[in-house]
Amino acid sequence: MYEVEALGAEIEPGSNVLLTGPPLSGKRELALDVLAEGTRNGEGAIMVTTKDSADRLLKQFEKREPYEGRPVAVVDTVTRQQGVNDVRDSDRIKYTSSPVDMTGIGIKLSSFLEAFYKDRGIRQNRVMVHSLSTLLMYSDLQTVFRFLHVFTGRIQSVDGLGLYCLDSTAHDDQTMNTLKQLFDGIIETSEDGEPSVRLANA
Repeated sequence: MYEVEALGAEIEPGSNVLLTGPPLSGKRELALDVLAEGTRNGEGAIMVTTKDSADRLLKQFEKREPYEGRPVAVVDTVTRQQGVNDVRDSDRIKYTSSPVDMTGIGIKLSSFLEAFYKDRGIRQNRVMVHSLSTLLMYSDLQTVFRFLHVFTGRIQSVDGLGLYCLDSTAHDDQTMNTLKQLFDGIIETSEDGEPSVRLANA
């Protein structure tokens, strides 16, 4: 089981959880807290970012938990899109050309999962995607749904824990309801209260 103190919950391995709420209601912060907690316990952490550069995200992460020499990695879809082309993949950061390149995102995620799970024998890995709203800005719902279907299956196959942030105010009900089918649980954040947690197994 994944012990998740930030949510006061235990979550089954292989679960994918949607974090949804209005802008600035703390979705990313909560997801980072959950990942940092895992790192503290020797688990792997992989962040897929479609909003901030890897460097910026790692600074946010480091405020919670030091990551040097630990299994913490980022798939960055932002930096090259902003015209910074001289960045190279490393053991910690892998880049795709933009958030549209979902095939690339899947490949880079898989290579990190393989490095952690197979090569380093880390059996528990927490993965965050911030944010699905950016993917939906660039691609249609069907494309994003297909991508997530594969992505969530990948997390399931390695007994990982996937957390996916989505801005609830940016999408219509049909989009929200379509995407919700892919997840084992939903966490709703609000600007002025505790998040509500609904997990399939809780």
